Amino acid sequence: MTNILKRYKIVISIVIIDFVLIMAAPDIGSKSIHISVDNLTEMLIFIPPIFVLLGLLDVWVERETMMRLMGDLSGFLGVTIAFILGSFAAGPLYAAFPVAGAMLKKGSKFSNVLIFIGAWSTTKIPMLMFEASSMGWQFTATRFVVDIPGIALIAYAIEKMTTYQEKELIYEKALSL
Repeated sequence: MTNILKRYKIVISIVIIDFVLIMAAPDIGSKSIHISVDNLTEMLIFIPPIFVLLGLLDVWVERETMMRLMGDLSGFLGVTIAFILGSFAAGPLYAAFPVAGAMLKKGSKFSNVLIFIGAWSTTKIPMLMFEASSMGWQFTATRFVVDIPGIALIAYAIEKMTTYQEKELIYEKALSL
């Protein structure tokens, strides 16, 4: 029972807060419940397909293949694959982290995983199309051209600032997923 309470403490807290809000301020409580249900629905739509894809990645892609394509010696190919995977991704950013964990588990280079996360958050193709239709192609192209080297620069800077021990800890945690 204690384990269940610990595991679901955030969900239980949200339910309690929503209940208190509905009693104290029905308008705010109603909005809060609506937002909570919308967020839960969104997560239930995106999380199952992500976990199916992770299972397929785990079974179909050998560790040696992932290390060759995106590992320490992958060079420009690894960076390109990370950008492409992140750019063609669909769904909110929180869905990228289980995928990033699986990539680390399979031996991807730390900076390539950071590039993947950066691309997922800023260069998704559907987002670029929407942005171009509302802000114009010139703005979208300019932002895209600035984002690509920016993402790579940030990824390499973070990798250089991260100590060997910190990276080892990150890879160990990924292996335990």
